[in-house]
Amino acid sequence: MPERAPTGGRGAQGEGLLRVGLAEVYNPSMVPVLRPGDQLVVRYGSAVRPGDIVVLRHPFQHDLLIVKRAVERRAGGWWVRGDNPRVRNDSREFGVVPDELVVARAWLRLRSPRGVQRSVSSVARWVLGSVRPLVLPRLSAPAGDSRLSGLSRLSRRLRAR
Repeated sequence: MPERAPTGGRGAQGEGLLRVGLAEVYNPSMVPVLRPGDQLVVRYGSAVRPGDIVVLRHPFQHDLLIVKRAVERRAGGWWVRGDNPRVRNDSREFGVVPDELVVARAWLRLRSPRGVQRSVSSVARWVLGSVRPLVLPRLSAPAGDSRLSGLSRLSRRLRAR
């Protein structure tokens, strides 16, 4: 999964340099969430949490960038897995990935228009589903606070797709 050239900019709250770039998905290891041809908007140097989709250097081929889901912290780094159970090119094959090999965290998925039928309904479905946030705010509320219950349901629904 070769990476595209990063772009830089200033954070709105003086966070310093906001390092953002694009990466393209080339293999089916993250199907159904990510498909070959999808573009990812990634943020370099962003903190990784369990469940995040990350871009990392392959532990055995440092010039190869791969996209995986960070499952959990372990001694020595991150245990990562693809969402596609048929593809085993992940920590089941190469073990824990050291922190220094994690390059970026995926922020948005931009779905490729490849294969979209030229009907109005197909194009409309593609437009509505082509941009998908991969990082949702992790908010917590006191017990009984219903203001976040909708966000919680939305979060579960997006992760389930």
